[in-house]
Amino acid sequence: MIILAATPIGNLGDASVRLVRALEAATVIAAEDTRTTQRLLQALGVANRPRLLALHDHNEKQRADELVELARESDLLVLSDAGMPTVSDPGYGLVAAAAAAGVAVTVLPGPSAVLTALAVSGLPTDRFAFEGFPPRKAGERRRLFAQLATEQRTLVFFEAPSRIAETLAALAEGFGGDRRGAVCRELTKLHEEVARGTLAELTAWAAEGVRGEIVVVVEGAGAREVDPEDALAQVQRLVGDGIRLKDAAAEVAAATGLSSRDLYQAALAARRA
Repeated sequence: MIILAATPIGNLGDASVRLVRALEAATVIAAEDTRTTQRLLQALGVANRPRLLALHDHNEKQRADELVELARESDLLVLSDAGMPTVSDPGYGLVAAAAAAGVAVTVLPGPSAVLTALAVSGLPTDRFAFEGFPPRKAGERRRLFAQLATEQRTLVFFEAPSRIAETLAALAEGFGGDRRGAVCRELTKLHEEVARGTLAELTAWAAEGVRGEIVVVVEGAGAREVDPEDALAQVQRLVGDGIRLKDAAAEVAAATGLSSRDLYQAALAARRA
């Protein structure tokens, strides 16, 4: 059997009794970083020293079948560095391979940065979508945010501190500066902080730099009419990023519900003006 186990995202006190017992009983652990797992065992006072196998983004595809066969013979505990395996962490490929091979998979639930940030954000929690890390390249990021601009569910992103300021600026550009958001950093840790405000306010707040592990939560789009001028501006930005006008118009039309033909013609007219 494969056992997916959530580990603390910051505060060791969040380690569940079930997690500690599983660590004490484990004979084999597949870990995102074996050094991190060794430190976790020591910090939790677990004397057991199981066999540790590396399972990370660079080897999961090659190692999944081997680990599935191993799990046929004995329980395999799977850990990421923090939080739940498979959620923006290694494990998905392993679980998919196990399901295809008929090997049982179970979960020891626990800490999740996604749900923790969503709960503390002050934004609607009834419907939400997790988008992981936005693209690093500015053009790709802008296109993604253009696609998500009319998404009515609350959106959750991970982001690195070195890129948070530019990502917030891109969110403000794509969604509008008045859209509400929350930047949650160092969740469950000593210096936990939640900054709430409009995307424009959060962009200004992050300008001087933000440190630590970061989760961004953004409110969904309201059920309001789309401004054709804003849609045209989105088309023009995509074209500026190197997208063909026809494709840019189709992409914005799909996101806004406006006519692709009308957007195309408006962009051509703007060029001639």
